[in-house]
Amino acid sequence: MTAILPGLELVGVSHTFGNKTVIQGLDLVVPDGSLTCLLGPSGCGKTTVLRLAAGLETLQVGQIKINDVCVADVNNTIPPETRNVGLMFQDYALFPHLTVLRNVSFGLNSLPTGSRDVLAKEALARVGMLDAASFYPHMLSGGEQQRVALARAAAPSPGVMLLDEPFSGLDTELRASLRQDTLRLIKETGATTLMVTHDPMEAMLVADHLALMNGGRVVQAGLPMDLYRQPNTPFCARFLGEAIEYIGFVRSGEVVTPLGSVPSENAKEGDEVVVLVRPEALNLRPESEGQGIIATVGGRRDLGLQTKLELRLESDDEPVHVNLPAQDLPLTGSKVAVSLDFTMVFVFPVRDR
Repeated sequence: MTAILPGLELVGVSHTFGNKTVIQGLDLVVPDGSLTCLLGPSGCGKTTVLRLAAGLETLQVGQIKINDVCVADVNNTIPPETRNVGLMFQDYALFPHLTVLRNVSFGLNSLPTGSRDVLAKEALARVGMLDAASFYPHMLSGGEQQRVALARAAAPSPGVMLLDEPFSGLDTELRASLRQDTLRLIKETGATTLMVTHDPMEAMLVADHLALMNGGRVVQAGLPMDLYRQPNTPFCARFLGEAIEYIGFVRSGEVVTPLGSVPSENAKEGDEVVVLVRPEALNLRPESEGQGIIATVGGRRDLGLQTKLELRLESDDEPVHVNLPAQDLPLTGSKVAVSLDFTMVFVFPVRDR
């Protein structure tokens, strides 16, 4: 197995604001050249991690390394301007009194004026904003301002890019377009990238590597699909996708649920456990063709490529819902046999709920 080379690494980092601890004992490795998404609920400390990595907050506890070089610890810190880091803020943070060209060239002050303008124009061209070089930020739409902010972050060719909720506040079509342009630019530059988001679908879509935060810590990290298919806590399972939830007790290595018996090999006899079932774990066959729990197909809601079906189980008063491809669906009112794909069913001790 090839060793993961960290492009950005935070080790044992803790941070407080007044009496409030926002990060505690955080360890995070962003693989070299990867796009890593830092995912988690609002208030879990994601943006503070970005600001610490950029040098905009003074490190209180721990160590931060870029390409295996320490840029901050409790005794010393390298200032932001010499960390070779590009930062794109959630609110764009463009200077209103500067033109688009001057905004982008602002981070290139160490170069001669002529070289600054050349690099700034190249960065604007890469995001399709060269024609707006003489405009001021208030003359641009939100999406255009976002592209300028991206060009400014990328213009110095930083080794590390830090993006804070870069697509929030944009409509669906513009969000998809800008996301593709951002991914293309990141791949072209080869920068190690850490992107903050609270949107699991977005993280799964764009990330090479995913780090899930909760309560100021990284609680699971790895390939996006590994986190989705092999969550190590109920929080991870719930945060990364829908789950049907049951509580039960282990008997002879199994937990009986309204959807059938579920293996529970890692739990002890008599343990109370929470069972989380991904909707895609439900396999449906006509009642006459399959074995399983019998359910009646209730209402349906068209979602485009998929349809959400309501299933009313004979063994439970609470209906369950499952998304299926929009073709070959069972008819409303028909009976189906429901079986489970246990690779998408997760069992945890109730104490970990």
